[in-house]
Amino acid sequence: MKKWFSLLLSSILLIGLLSACGTSEKSSEKQSGGEEKKVLKMGTSADYAPFEYIDTAKGDEIVGFDIDLAKMITEELGYEFEIVDMDFTGLIPALQSGKVDFVLAGMTPTEDRKKNVDFSDVYYVAKNMIVTKKGSGIKTVEDLKGKTVGVQTGSIQEGEAKELAKTIEMKIESRNRIPELIQEIQAGRFDAAIIEDTVAKGYIKNSNGKLEGNTIPTNEEEAGSAIAFPKGSKLRDEFNKVLQEKMKNGEVDKLIKKWFDQQ
Repeated sequence: MKKWFSLLLSSILLIGLLSACGTSEKSSEKQSGGEEKKVLKMGTSADYAPFEYIDTAKGDEIVGFDIDLAKMITEELGYEFEIVDMDFTGLIPALQSGKVDFVLAGMTPTEDRKKNVDFSDVYYVAKNMIVTKKGSGIKTVEDLKGKTVGVQTGSIQEGEAKELAKTIEMKIESRNRIPELIQEIQAGRFDAAIIEDTVAKGYIKNSNGKLEGNTIPTNEEEAGSAIAFPKGSKLRDEFNKVLQEKMKNGEVDKLIKKWFDQQ
């Protein structure tokens, strides 16, 4: 009887031990699986529509072209990412201090910035267009001399117009919205407007032949946007590989169409 009881006790202990081992192994696999998908921190400045901005209709959600591009690349590489919103001037210091892993914020890879961070290839080049009434005779920036030129308030185009005005005498007028610029041209109060080309093309197409546009030559170094990384980051090459694939197969163009040509 004592022998039988001893055998039974040993069996119970063995079953318990095996069960414990099985549970431990399963938890370990779960933990291991969770660690494989690394979460990257993306720095941005969500005040630069349509690259990145807060969609007030959805609360405090940050949306935009750069956000969709980040999703596309990180998903392909098997990463997850979270957005860290901050002032634009704090983005490069955040990369240098390790607070973020990469920056997507419509950032131009200037020579000064290249001294402090590494950049991907350029993924988007902003081109600007001079929009006028059909037959105005205005084709180039030199033709804007003595003209009244409209720009959107706070836009890249406003900055470019101010730079042009340093060498070409022109009157610059700002309006809050693009449709207001178009209305001013049609009413004859503006001779021309400088508008981002993908947006301008939509208005020209819908003008029934009343408007025309001419693209202003752009220096990719000055106007291009690229992804920034800490110096020596291995992520740069990983991101670049996927970025090139997505640019070749047209997926980046689809995002450009979605965010920059919503007419």
